[in-house]
Amino acid sequence: MVVHGRELRRDRALIMAIVNRTPDSFYDNGATWELGAAHAAIEHAVAAGADVVDLGGVPASPGPVVTVAEEIDRVRPTVVWARERFPDLTLSIDTYRAEAAEALLAVGADLVNDSWAGWDEEILPVTARYGAGYVAAHTGGLTPRTDPVRPRYTDVMADVIADTTALADRAVAAGVPAEGILLDPTIDFGKNTLHSLEVLRNLPRLVATGWPVLLAMSNKGVVGETLDVPLDGRLTGTLAATALAVSQGVAMVRAHQVEETRQTVEMVASVAGHRPPAAARRWMD
Repeated sequence: MVVHGRELRRDRALIMAIVNRTPDSFYDNGATWELGAAHAAIEHAVAAGADVVDLGGVPASPGPVVTVAEEIDRVRPTVVWARERFPDLTLSIDTYRAEAAEALLAVGADLVNDSWAGWDEEILPVTARYGAGYVAAHTGGLTPRTDPVRPRYTDVMADVIADTTALADRAVAAGVPAEGILLDPTIDFGKNTLHSLEVLRNLPRLVATGWPVLLAMSNKGVVGETLDVPLDGRLTGTLAATALAVSQGVAMVRAHQVEETRQTVEMVASVAGHRPPAAARRWMD
């Protein structure tokens, strides 16, 4: 996979670290809202093994309106700092608005993580103009920052495959480099818990399209409802699903807890024979 001229290759699944520049994100509730905290989080993520850092300025959930200008003001200083601090790091921007994408790509971002499935028709031409990567997501037709009402699918994975591959094809037609496009089934977006579980168990069908797959399910509601655990108790379930997903060919996982996720994907890769042990010493002499 090559994103904005940056080759991303590992002997394990890649890791996209989450750093939210919002005061009201669903998981961290503003832990990286302050600029210094965001810098520290990026430093920690890189040290823990993140391959990509994803920066967002607007929560996915319903809430107070965030204007485009506010979104740019929240995220742009962090992109500038991270680009200077880590020249070789792949920087992703979690945005669905073309104007914000343009402003952030202009200062060094590499990948547009458009969780709202091309809602802004100008986002693909903007991404193409900068030669950046693009995440083609599935939302079941939702508009940005809305929740579904009794979503229904005959075959949810068939819908995911149809929508994401069509969006990927649209991106290529707009000039986005094909080697930098990923598909995201977008767990919980436009889906209830049963739908999300069905998507997770059918990931090989999405992988079989040939496009790299990004799984973004870190600490999401599907884990909470499946295990009946609170928000701070979702790590074990997240890592279990992550292990299954990468063993089935998922190329990248989006994560809040980078260290634990890295250990999980490395263990899967070593069991599969793709990665040697870091230190095989016992009874080797």
